[in-house]
Amino acid sequence: MLLGLRWLTENHVDRWRQGRVDSLEEMIQAGPGKQATAMRTLGEWVLERGLTPSETDYIARTRDRRSLQFSIGGNSDVERFYRTRWVSPDLSAEKVERLRAEAGRPPDLVVVAARRDWTCAGCSTTEDDLLLMQNEGPLCMRCARLDHLAFLPAGDATRTRRAHKASSLTSVVVRFSKTRKRYERQGLLVEPAALKAVDAELGTGDR
Repeated sequence: MLLGLRWLTENHVDRWRQGRVDSLEEMIQAGPGKQATAMRTLGEWVLERGLTPSETDYIARTRDRRSLQFSIGGNSDVERFYRTRWVSPDLSAEKVERLRAEAGRPPDLVVVAARRDWTCAGCSTTEDDLLLMQNEGPLCMRCARLDHLAFLPAGDATRTRRAHKASSLTSVVVRFSKTRKRYERQGLLVEPAALKAVDAELGTGDR
C-alpha cells in the first residue's frame, strides 16, 4: 500500500530489508497524520470485505536473520498491524497455510558483484569481487561468513531450484547493469555439499 501511494520506493524497502535503517517508518514520505489516515482506511477496508488476519514475521536480509522493525517507536500494536497480512475467507485451510509459510520464509541474502573498487568495512580488504551490504557498510565474503559457499551460475533452472532447496544457506548474486539501470541476477551461492548432492541426482557431475 505504501509503495502504491509512493510514500516508499523499492530502494527504501531494500535498505530496510538489508538492515541499513532501524525502521521502515523513518523513510515514509508522509507525515504522521496521513499515515494514520491510511492505516485507518486500510483497517476499514479489510473489515468490510471480511478478510482474515494472518500475522507474519518479517526477517532481515542480513547474516544474523533478525526480525525487522516497522515503527520508529517499536510499539507492539503498531508492529502487529504492519505484520498482519489479510487473506480471503474463501481460501482453503491448505492454501492459507501455504501462503503463511511462503510469507514467513526468510528472504535470500543478496550479494553484489562489484563493478568498481571498494573496501570492506570489516577487514579493509579491497580484493574481493563480491560484497554483502550491511548497516556497517559493505562486507567481503569472509567477513560476511559466506566464503565457504560455492557459486552456481544462472542458466540451469532445475539445477538452481534444487540446489536452493537443498542448501540451508543461500545468497543471490546480482550485478548492476548500466544499460538496463537495474541489478540483474548472476547466479546463486550455495553450500558445496548441497550442490554436489544435486549434481549427483541430476547426473551432471562437476561443472
